[in-house]
Amino acid sequence: MPIYLYWGDDDYEMAQSVTALREKVLDSQWIQFNYDKIPAHQSDGIINALNQSMTPVFGMGDRLVWLDETNLCQQCSEDLLKELQRTLPNLPDSSHLLLTTSKKPDGRLKSTKLIEKYAKVQEFSLISPWKTEEILQKVKQLAQTMEVKLTPNALQLLADSVGNNTRSLCQELEKLRLFSQDKNHPLDAKVVATLVNVNTQTSLQLATVIRNGDKGKALELVADLLNRNEAALRIVATLVGQFRTWTVVKLGMETKEQDERAIASLAEISNPKRLFFLRKELQSLSVAQLLATVPLLLDLEYALKRGAEPMVTLQTKVIELCQLFERG
Repeated sequence: MPIYLYWGDDDYEMAQSVTALREKVLDSQWIQFNYDKIPAHQSDGIINALNQSMTPVFGMGDRLVWLDETNLCQQCSEDLLKELQRTLPNLPDSSHLLLTTSKKPDGRLKSTKLIEKYAKVQEFSLISPWKTEEILQKVKQLAQTMEVKLTPNALQLLADSVGNNTRSLCQELEKLRLFSQDKNHPLDAKVVATLVNVNTQTSLQLATVIRNGDKGKALELVADLLNRNEAALRIVATLVGQFRTWTVVKLGMETKEQDERAIASLAEISNPKRLFFLRKELQSLSVAQLLATVPLLLDLEYALKRGAEPMVTLQTKVIELCQLFERG
């Protein structure tokens, strides 16, 4: 009774894993008989998926039933819970039930606990944009997997260019792999800059420009990011994460905290050595300035979630944020 729960907002990596699972369990000659993808929003989608999972395999291979974007781990009626309790323990060994959702499962729900009891749970979440070290590590890992040799500077440029976009990263690495097939040496940053779609304007840059109090440049960055279809709430999430990191580090400086690892852990910095550079960047700022960003960023997030126009709302709040760091 193989059951799988895939969740997270990295839809590209999740899709890759779904494809791999499909190729593993299904016989290509019998797919039309043994494979069902059922949208969870259908009124009877969940019941239909459970019923199909109990259906014997037709022909060769196993059966795969995919309940896509299900909300079973966010809400579940008593009737549905009873169906899950009756069906999940009794699925045939040749039947595979796949549940996918972009939302994090609510561990308090009985349905979630039941599914986690029987399912292989796998998370596919994008790395937070401000966790640059983790993004660089992922670039290194995928480059190695795809057998693309890059110099350290090239790896860094690629990480800066694609950010946490796994789909874009894989596409760019495939391009570099094809280019490097007849090369015996690692590709350098100059080659990467020529071949890769380099996004020089990022939400992290916006945070730095705001910290420098440069209103003109900040407004240009907001316009550029939105024109490149960067989601407004993603921009805000990056700003919140970056200013949180800076605030934690600055508090550690002012309280003269000596435990580098403790500060790094609280600030969600994987490499404590990075604190040396962050302290230099934050030397001229005060804790009061950094803490003052919190209500402004919360107001910005609330307004966007309430449907405010992204460009005007972001520009207004970015001006207010820059004013906190203007030098007299």
